Amino acid sequence: MTAAVVAGLLAGYGIAIPVGAVGAYLVAVTARTGWRTGAGAALGVATADGLYALLAVAGGSALVPLLTPVTTPLRWASAVVLVVLAVRAAYVALATYRTGGLASRDDGTALGPARAYVTFLGITVLNPMTVIYFAALVLATGPSAPATLPDRTAFVLAALVASASWQLLLALGGTLLGRTLTGARGRLTTVLASSTLIVVLAVRLVARS
Repeated sequence: MTAAVVAGLLAGYGIAIPVGAVGAYLVAVTARTGWRTGAGAALGVATADGLYALLAVAGGSALVPLLTPVTTPLRWASAVVLVVLAVRAAYVALATYRTGGLASRDDGTALGPARAYVTFLGITVLNPMTVIYFAALVLATGPSAPATLPDRTAFVLAALVASASWQLLLALGGTLLGRTLTGARGRLTTVLASSTLIVVLAVRLVARS
């Protein structure tokens, strides 16, 4: 079981650490709304990673051929959602800045922890490459792949913990960023910069398809 835990931790960090558009959006949302909302968003991402890890160990070899044809459409859908969210955040920030209200912690999006959890869970689920990644890792290990129920459970839980710990670290970074930039101009600059970065990363996401 120890080997399954180690494999799960490595797999979870492997999929979580490369910061893409979702990670950038997580930091931006936390900077605007605070730690509780950021933690909800982080756990939403980690839950999606855990679900895909579960699917991979349950039948990854059978799922990969089924998911491959829809990978590109889902990737486009994920990119579109991220771009819409980034543009909306930038629009709200500009409008609020002009009225002099951007110095507050929240930018008016009314994104609470529960809503953030559901939003980030949905965005991450739209990326089927996650289950393909986990399935490839499981299949690549050959005979040493987690085969028993305890080993599979340990692998999935370890991947979930690894992803959650990294996403919460990103949320913490967003919290510290939000506390540092307390002025209206600083918050506006942060929102516009993060929105631009999210759009760029979303474009790169579909460019690789």
